[in-house]
Amino acid sequence: MADNFKRQSIIAPYIDGLLLEKRANGYSYDSEELILNRFDMYCRKHGLEKLEITKEFLGEWMEQKENEGAFNQAKRISCVRQLLMYMATYGICVYIPHNFCHLKKALPHIFDPMELAAFFHEIDSYQPRQNRTAEVRLAGEYRLIFRLFCCCGLRNSEAAGIAAENVNLETGVLTILTAKGEKDRLVYLSDDLKNSCQNYYAWLCNLLGFTPRWFFPGMNPDKPIPNTTLDSVFNRFWAKTRYARCNNKPTIHDFRFTFVVNRMNRWAEDGLDLQVMMPYLSRYLGHKSTNETFYYYYLVSDAYRTVAKKDSIACDVIPEVKHYE
Repeated sequence: MADNFKRQSIIAPYIDGLLLEKRANGYSYDSEELILNRFDMYCRKHGLEKLEITKEFLGEWMEQKENEGAFNQAKRISCVRQLLMYMATYGICVYIPHNFCHLKKALPHIFDPMELAAFFHEIDSYQPRQNRTAEVRLAGEYRLIFRLFCCCGLRNSEAAGIAAENVNLETGVLTILTAKGEKDRLVYLSDDLKNSCQNYYAWLCNLLGFTPRWFFPGMNPDKPIPNTTLDSVFNRFWAKTRYARCNNKPTIHDFRFTFVVNRMNRWAEDGLDLQVMMPYLSRYLGHKSTNETFYYYYLVSDAYRTVAKKDSIACDVIPEVKHYE
């Protein structure tokens, strides 16, 4: 949508200016651009004819939409708030929303093996209704990228935005650049996942007829697949499983939580010292400290009890920690 969308409202030049500023400062701002495009349409639909945005004008935009979670509502409002603050620097009279985010921290969903099997069954059996090259290609991309989330604990943006040159298919090493906290790191793949990546990339290049810049190109192969697309794809396939009506609806990020819990449980069951192993896991995940990694584990009481049974110093190993990502 961002590729072909033509902003036509009276505030379009300010959206352009905000995007240029954010990207000059190193932010991709791709998902935010999609939201700003929606706000551009909102302004046209509601007949904004002069550069003044009031609280009343934003009323419908501030409302939570049907089937919209609190997080997405807050992100949508926060994105437009950035635009309004930008416009205010030009002396434009705007109402800047505040105190709109009252989110309760959701507990992570730890996937059990049956849930994972059901989800990947839906991913692997998916066939596009229209046999168009781009849709066939994206179906193949989904099968691998969700396995990277599951097996490597990658963040959504890290997998979606990885350049092909940063995937070493010979050694099976991913180079993650400027991730959260401006941290770079190496992520090592298992042999079977490395083989899957090799087969996938050979298939991808053959299908496209050229070597793509991105390991997971989007509908437009010159750009990476958007994070928001993957969120939507995850929700669509999860909804097809028998577990879709669970009380704690999962997100892509819960693959990362599950990866951490499963790894720590396995180490605990094998009798390994978590104090020794945690710095390695923290570095693998791109965390600033082991406390960030412990936070993932600390939220999951069942997992914590597993460690407590296996590790006599569990109370010292898993301390009280602050909130992180």
